[in-house]
Amino acid sequence: MNPPTPKPFDAHPEHDPSSPVSIHALTVAYHRKPVLWDVDLDIHAGRLVAVVGPNGAGKSTLIRACLGLIPSATGNVRFWGEPYREQRRRIGYVPQRDEVDWDFPVSALDVAAMGRYAQIGWFRRVSRAHKDAARACLNRVGMLDYADRQIAQLSGGQQQRVFLARALAQEADLYFMDEPLAGVDAATERAIVEILAKLRDDGKTVVCVHHDLQTIERYFDDVIMLNMRVVATGNVADVFTPDNLRKTYGGRLTTLDRAGHALGTQGG
Repeated sequence: MNPPTPKPFDAHPEHDPSSPVSIHALTVAYHRKPVLWDVDLDIHAGRLVAVVGPNGAGKSTLIRACLGLIPSATGNVRFWGEPYREQRRRIGYVPQRDEVDWDFPVSALDVAAMGRYAQIGWFRRVSRAHKDAARACLNRVGMLDYADRQIAQLSGGQQQRVFLARALAQEADLYFMDEPLAGVDAATERAIVEILAKLRDDGKTVVCVHHDLQTIERYFDDVIMLNMRVVATGNVADVFTPDNLRKTYGGRLTTLDRAGHALGTQGG
């Protein structure tokens, strides 16, 4: 008698396997204190998506948990229906500036070329073709003239552009960006937004942690409103409402207390 065919691990029919990102029942806790609680959503292809919420709401944690940079207590994340390790070449990441060692002795061109490593392979020489591709990405973000400049010698906005060039060089289908517009000047912000819109128009999906609520309706198609749990998610015109803003930016302590109690009960 043949053994029964095993069911796919974490198969969830409520999620669309064609979605670039499907997050199912994701909870993240630090020292048993919940930071994200039971996050469940799909992110659709070809959209510019903002992740908004108050300080400490878990916005950066959401991105890091999706990429496996921090462990989750429960739940899972799938990319086009598969684990991150199966799709990592299709996924780009731009971290917050304070996560980067800016004193590391590399040039802007070196940083941009890092986005080509999936094609090059680690510990292999960067060919002229890959350097040319990296230069083209620097040119897209207005940083080609600084290609040979040490990264530590650039301004904050210039550094942000270079890391965006690195992500572009990867030629990904999905991009996670943790506050790409934070601390940049108006010209850099306009340039970055134009690049993100072009990525979207080319069918890419871009998920950005964002803090400026006044620009959500201008810059983004969809929004995830987060206060440790998902308050609302969907098209900006539908869910970015005064009522949802009140729910997102108020009542955090009550939510944390309830979730912490529930997590402690599960672990006990």
